[in-house]
Amino acid sequence: MKGDTVQIFIAMSAYMLVVMGIGLHFARRANESSENYFLGGRTLGPWIAAMSAEASDMSGWLLMGLPGVAYWCGLADAAWTSIGLAIGTYLNWLLVSKRLRRYSAVTDNAITIPDYFSNRFHDERKILMNIAAIFILVFFTVYAASCFVTCGKLFNALFGFSYHSMMIAGAVFVIMYTFLGGFLAESASDFMQGVVMIAALGAVLTVSAAAAGGPAGIIENVRNIPGFWEFFGIAQPVLVNGAQPVEGGRPVFGPAGDYGLLTIVSTLSWGLGYFGMPQVLLRFMAIGKVDDLKKSRRLAVTWAVICMFAAVMIGIIGRGLYPGSLATSGAAENVFILMSSKLLPPLLAGLAMAGILAATISSSDSYLLIAASAFSKNIFQGLLKKDAADRQVMMVSRVTLLAITVTGVIIAMDETSVIFRVVSFAWAGFGATFGPIMLFSLFWKRTTIQGAVAGMLSGGISVFIWKLVLRPLGGVFGLYELGPSFLISCVFIVAASLLSGRPSERMQREFDSARSGKAVPV
Repeated sequence: MKGDTVQIFIAMSAYMLVVMGIGLHFARRANESSENYFLGGRTLGPWIAAMSAEASDMSGWLLMGLPGVAYWCGLADAAWTSIGLAIGTYLNWLLVSKRLRRYSAVTDNAITIPDYFSNRFHDERKILMNIAAIFILVFFTVYAASCFVTCGKLFNALFGFSYHSMMIAGAVFVIMYTFLGGFLAESASDFMQGVVMIAALGAVLTVSAAAAGGPAGIIENVRNIPGFWEFFGIAQPVLVNGAQPVEGGRPVFGPAGDYGLLTIVSTLSWGLGYFGMPQVLLRFMAIGKVDDLKKSRRLAVTWAVICMFAAVMIGIIGRGLYPGSLATSGAAENVFILMSSKLLPPLLAGLAMAGILAATISSSDSYLLIAASAFSKNIFQGLLKKDAADRQVMMVSRVTLLAITVTGVIIAMDETSVIFRVVSFAWAGFGATFGPIMLFSLFWKRTTIQGAVAGMLSGGISVFIWKLVLRPLGGVFGLYELGPSFLISCVFIVAASLLSGRPSERMQREFDSARSGKAVPV
């Protein structure tokens, strides 16, 4: 390695040692019980709840996927996605957090999302629990794969190491860390990682904006690209043999594409995904005091808005500073790495790269832990071996962690994978499967178990059908699959609930108790 590269490597290695230390610190407490391991005993404070929720949610998508979209096709797609996510973040913390915290305590102290749904609807046959657990396993395996792709791309771009070997090494590191400390370690380190991520984005944005000549220089660098600096148009890179050619030092673009109202609505629908994100919803359930959620909401929304604005602008500025350096949509996701290594001193660049590691680790450990809890608590203990001891549940959870990691690694073997696309599918899956029924379970007393089952199945299946069958047809079917699948799930919930009998008196009393908050220990 060259001297600068060695310094970057040292900074990143030091960061990874700190993260592992956090896991070791919480290991003993986490292994006292499955509740501590999976939910931290409901002891999170407002700062850790907010920062860990957002850090685990954003993943490597924030520092690689989102800047990559902005670099590749301009402002519109990245900006409208970010606006949708910012609105979704605010509404999720405002509408869902307090009610879910109360309701999860009222319903036999549920510690996983499948637990909550099963207890909320008095699902004695565990149908809801198992449907929810299966969808969590499927979509979180895809999510974990996107994190492993990020690790592979990061170390390949920085040090020239083999993509596959670095992707596998990243997966091994994450699985070791998650084994150790469980939810508390994950949440504590996610807080630190959230700080690293916003610091890294702020540093790269500041130095790149200065290098581009300030706001006027940034606009001047990209204004001649058709559709690039527009909210209602989109740049369309010309591809030759899968790569964008460069002529006269400038990348070749075709005429600007339209970014109409239907596309904007489709892109804004990213925000709907928040209502069904287990990694965020679990933080609502785990916070120590319900009243702290107001402070957490302000912190989370502020962090998300700042980070997404910085990520989008980094992609825009990067196209002006390095117009022909990244010739494919997959390579474009390395723009943050390119700018950090070119514009920051080596040690600071290493810390910025640690921001990508932070985003990746904070997400993948959440995904693995939630998926493992879904199988061990909800399928193994809930269905296969109801008298399983807590120690057996913990053992099965670790075996599940290994199985999910191996499957995620297999999915991530394709080094041409585009992180943004992988994440968008899993995001739609969770949003459409759990988002509608989460809202109805909290706000509509008339919702029945039949409606919950119909909503989950219709939402989850619709994502696959819309993505794989309808979306390739184009036209109105070209919408992002989350929006239409979310609406389909809502329709099925209402229809099935109205066609079935009214909820039991006990379910209605629990609903009123959770709404009032009187029965919740704080």
